[in-house]
Amino acid sequence: MKIKIAAVLLLGCLLQHPSWAAEPPLNKALREEVIMIPSGTGIFSVKLETTLFRPPGEGPFPLLIINHGKSPGNPAFQPRGRSVVMATEFVRRGYAVLLPMRKGFSRSGGMYVDGGCNIRGNGEAQADDLQAALDYARQQAWVDKDRVIIMGQSHGGLTTMAFGERNPPGVRALLNFAGGLRYDATGCIWKSALVDAFGVFGSRTRIPSLWFYGENDSYFNPELAARMYEAYTKAGGPATLVAFGPFKSDAHGMSGSRDGIPIWWPPTEALLKQVGMPTEKTVRLTGELPSSGYANLEDSAAVPYLNEKTRALYEKFLAMHAPRAFAISSSNHVGWAVNGENPSERALQNCQKNSPEPCALYVINDDVVWVKPAEGASPVAASEKLP
Repeated sequence: MKIKIAAVLLLGCLLQHPSWAAEPPLNKALREEVIMIPSGTGIFSVKLETTLFRPPGEGPFPLLIINHGKSPGNPAFQPRGRSVVMATEFVRRGYAVLLPMRKGFSRSGGMYVDGGCNIRGNGEAQADDLQAALDYARQQAWVDKDRVIIMGQSHGGLTTMAFGERNPPGVRALLNFAGGLRYDATGCIWKSALVDAFGVFGSRTRIPSLWFYGENDSYFNPELAARMYEAYTKAGGPATLVAFGPFKSDAHGMSGSRDGIPIWWPPTEALLKQVGMPTEKTVRLTGELPSSGYANLEDSAAVPYLNEKTRALYEKFLAMHAPRAFAISSSNHVGWAVNGENPSERALQNCQKNSPEPCALYVINDDVVWVKPAEGASPVAASEKLP
């Protein structure tokens, strides 16, 4: 009996481990790959599990490196970070995106060492893995090594700001999303330790940075964010703080939500322009079709086949954020999909579930892609044939 119980417990642990967990399918539109990057030397060398997204083509591409946060519990059980929302926005603008899992996280080798109340030391140690990712990237033909942006969220934000001390060539800006490390152990005055750490980072960093902290952040409240910012900038660190209001149930996760894009993109765009980085959308991802010019996006009366009920559904769809897609059929059936991956494919599937006639895409994101069929031709436009 004891053997059976032990076996069940062991199986449960194995199923929780990332190497046994179900991985999401690779995002073909973003050319997603998983690669292993070396970090350290000699007997201390390990491999870092790293997600790579790239635009079509051979490059060289400007580069964004994203630094992940730390979930509660054993870092080895934390799944591979992907940050698809942010990666998509940058790939659309021609960037390659790297997201390395640091030592001890997910399938990366080595062990995570938290450093106790030494928050500055923790950030500087984590920055070693970020350095390894940058060193790897600078050796790749598809990377423009002179045009690099570093971003981090939560623990990854601490890592990003600690890395700024090194002022590496080619890194033009730092993006800090709710960066820091909360350490609630008895005897650790972690808020003061965090403020002191940012003061040291600021005294050594000359790379401009942009900070995002929300009003209802469950880790770092506005008062603490202001203290960190003051310590950093008084020490000489160039930074701009975006102190936005409440965001959903917890502003700490704003960067991972598509609803957060209107908050972070405008100031990010301004900083990117300031440091000479691209900001225009130049890449059409696989599965996206060009605008057909058939009608204005907001003109619900122009959408063919719809009755009053389905037209109301289209108007509801218009209030939703991208990524999104809307499909129609000549039998007055519709389907849509928002958020997540492959919305075009999912919108067609949702439409086709109930439609006896073939469905076609009418909108992808903010573009009307439907093409009016020639007289006598099938009402299905070429828009449902995704590349």
